[in-house]
Amino acid sequence: MMRRSPGAMAPPRPVVPEEVPITRKITISEGIAIKELSEKLETRAKDVIKRLLDKGIFATINQTLDGPTAVDIARTFGAEATIVSYEEEVLQEVVEADRPEDLSPRAPVVTVMGHVDHGKTSLLDALRETNVAAHEAGGITQSIGAYQVVGQGKKVTFIDTPGHEAFTLMRARGARVTDIVVLVVAADDGIMPQTLEAINHARAAKVPIVVAINKIDKPDAQPERVKRQLADLDLMPEEWGGQTVTVEVSAKQRKNLDLLLEMILLVTEMAAFKANPKRLASGTVLEAKLDRGRGPVATVLVQNGTLRIGDSFIVGAIYGKVRAMFDDHGRPLLEAPPSTPAEVLGLEDVPQAGDRVQVIEDTLKARQIALHRQGKLRDAALAKTARLTLEQLHAQLAAGDVKELPLIIKADVQGSVEVLAETLVKLSTDRVKIKVIHAGAGAITESDVLLASASNAVIIGFNVRPERKATELAQLETVDIRLHTIIYNVTDEIKKAMVGLLAITYKETSLGRADVRDTFRITKVGTVAGCMIQDGKISRDSQIRLVRDHVVVHVGKIRSLRRFKDDVSEVKSGMECGISLENYNDVKVGDVIEAFVRERVAEPAMA
Repeated sequence: MMRRSPGAMAPPRPVVPEEVPITRKITISEGIAIKELSEKLETRAKDVIKRLLDKGIFATINQTLDGPTAVDIARTFGAEATIVSYEEEVLQEVVEADRPEDLSPRAPVVTVMGHVDHGKTSLLDALRETNVAAHEAGGITQSIGAYQVVGQGKKVTFIDTPGHEAFTLMRARGARVTDIVVLVVAADDGIMPQTLEAINHARAAKVPIVVAINKIDKPDAQPERVKRQLADLDLMPEEWGGQTVTVEVSAKQRKNLDLLLEMILLVTEMAAFKANPKRLASGTVLEAKLDRGRGPVATVLVQNGTLRIGDSFIVGAIYGKVRAMFDDHGRPLLEAPPSTPAEVLGLEDVPQAGDRVQVIEDTLKARQIALHRQGKLRDAALAKTARLTLEQLHAQLAAGDVKELPLIIKADVQGSVEVLAETLVKLSTDRVKIKVIHAGAGAITESDVLLASASNAVIIGFNVRPERKATELAQLETVDIRLHTIIYNVTDEIKKAMVGLLAITYKETSLGRADVRDTFRITKVGTVAGCMIQDGKISRDSQIRLVRDHVVVHVGKIRSLRRFKDDVSEVKSGMECGISLENYNDVKVGDVIEAFVRERVAEPAMA
């Protein structure tokens, strides 16, 4: 047996800290750095590092700690720590630091809600004097838009939320950032299911409701019936002795729009909305997308403080630095005060619609928080994947005959991705289970097709197109890609596929594809695109699809097809030609014109 020599050192024993009585309470944010924790504990950073060493954790002064470890260490210094998110911590500081003299009146944020096709976008359109509704698929709003309107010299920020029930999620998001809800009810249609839903959202958000009774120009308009229906829902109109402001308007004839703005400003005056423009900005992401030329782009509503070019910020688990900002008309902004919607460039990834935006002075801290959150999300995703697989396996074994319909969803903006995924998963039945294996914003890529091929999935493209190589690969791998621009069509198609009733009444055949090399304007004709036919052919009577950065921007017909000065009926691959489109002039160099025909095919006989 070996004996230790008198001079030899004994192995170190782990130090067990003595129980320290709790004398104070502190709040710490997620992913707190050791330096910050020492400041909160009013002790030296090296003492905190020593306590961590006693626990067998080696750390440096700028290292971040996870929540349980930070709480443990705080307890050894006699402090009881509560963990809050960084945004909550900033909010607490704001409440403490905002002096009454720093607060100034801000524009009200007004959310326009109501049933599908009751004229919400047309009303905004009339107020804004632009033409948004004409550019939307089927005249239906598919994502959140934010606009500023000036009435009586004062600004009003409007948020246009989609009206169809499939967009409940996005509409709820709109209600969370709003001060006033304008409820649009068509005078000829009255209160409908989505109108009730909008009222419930407004009540849940505890915001005042102004009712715009639209379409009073229609011969079958019955505004009094609408008022009776409102009274039945405890929204008693003011002229009947109640509290609800109602305005009879016509978006088409631009009637009583000034009165509507006046009423909104009157409600604003009574509520006295204020914010502190001197603070670091905070706000909410209304919409986000991946733009091929500009990278991740987010529509942000600034709710407090002022957002400026060069500001570092975190949004969810994503770091960003404001590289450029644009207003609702696409004009550059240097700063965005409270209640301003701005399109922000400079994010490292596409955030989720509804995420909080918080500007942080310390760029290093902003990056640290983003990295910490990304790590947590990765861990949660890994845990969820492992658990879900076992549950699915168990469920399938128990059911014995459950069929799965795997889907890959790609859409133009993040908000649409979420809504589609949630809507389609809800269609699952006892016999068929819908499983979304991947969902994201952007064009359909080769990796999407490979994933679909490996998992036997169907790809749903919403307002996006497949990349050229992805189309070729899909044909090679026989992957089914379904492309849509209106959400109802997607849900209808999936429902039919689930019950085995997918009877294709129209079949689309691709004819050819042309690249736009140049554009020029001709009097009485409009914009003519100088094109090179890349493959197939383009004929005078074919339908066309104009694609920009893999996103469909227009579907229509050819107005004229020319080679040199001659009108021709078709142009084949490798040839140049001039194409002008019917009722559409916004063609740009780099666009792609796809020609196709839709042929009616007989429905297969049902068994």
